[in-house]
Amino acid sequence: MRRRALITILIAVFSVIAPLGTATAGQQPNDDVVVNTWSGWEDLGGVLTAGTAVSSWSANRLDVFGRGTDSALWHKWWNGSNWSGWESLGGNIIDNPAAVSWGPNRIDVFGRGTDNHLWHKWWNGSAWSGWEDLGGVITAGPAVSSWSSGRLDVFVKGTDNHVYHKWYSGGWSGWEDLGGVIIDNPAAVSWGPNRIDIFGTGTDNQLYHKWWNGSSWSGWEGLGGVFLHNPSAVSWGYNRIDVFVEGTDNHLYHKWWY
Repeated sequence: MRRRALITILIAVFSVIAPLGTATAGQQPNDDVVVNTWSGWEDLGGVLTAGTAVSSWSANRLDVFGRGTDSALWHKWWNGSNWSGWESLGGNIIDNPAAVSWGPNRIDVFGRGTDNHLWHKWWNGSAWSGWEDLGGVITAGPAVSSWSSGRLDVFVKGTDNHVYHKWYSGGWSGWEDLGGVIIDNPAAVSWGPNRIDIFGTGTDNQLYHKWWNGSSWSGWEGLGGVFLHNPSAVSWGYNRIDVFVEGTDNHLYHKWWY
């Protein structure tokens, strides 16, 4: 009886101690748990008079652009450990800028000038270019995307409210009329080589979508909704798009393709 009682006690003690020293499948020791969280809001200063643009050419690198009170383009960057001061890139723009990177240490920025032309400036890895006049007659801020090294696709709203397209691939194309009727800045994104998706708010205030599939442009596709301003679009993987836009209730709305 004493032996049986001792065995019973040992089994009970082991059943309590064993889980404390082992991890079941799928569990991680507490020291290995990584908890992600949002930061607070960080004040980066400056005095801006239009929306911002941002691009990244590598991990832990950010380049932010905004229009200052002098209508020049201003630039601030994160180098992986701290923020720079504000750098004036000159120019004279009247709407939101657009920015993109096609590869390491390369940035291209675009703006609508006071002459309603499209203007372009780029960082080549060691210095900024001057401002390049790309012509056109545009009536809102531009959008830009890149689907490979050395490739740029820029989209603007024309005087007829159509979307116009200009691209760089060793040299600049002319202007291509993509039709549509939009009321504000377009948005553009690429989720893979030779793929472009563009978005705009129509005169009926719904969101419209058009895409390049590698050989031809689609027609315009209505995505519904009732919106006031220009959309924003981003892709985090192959065949994935996330679009954001302001509703008539001033809420932020999100629609995604997957």
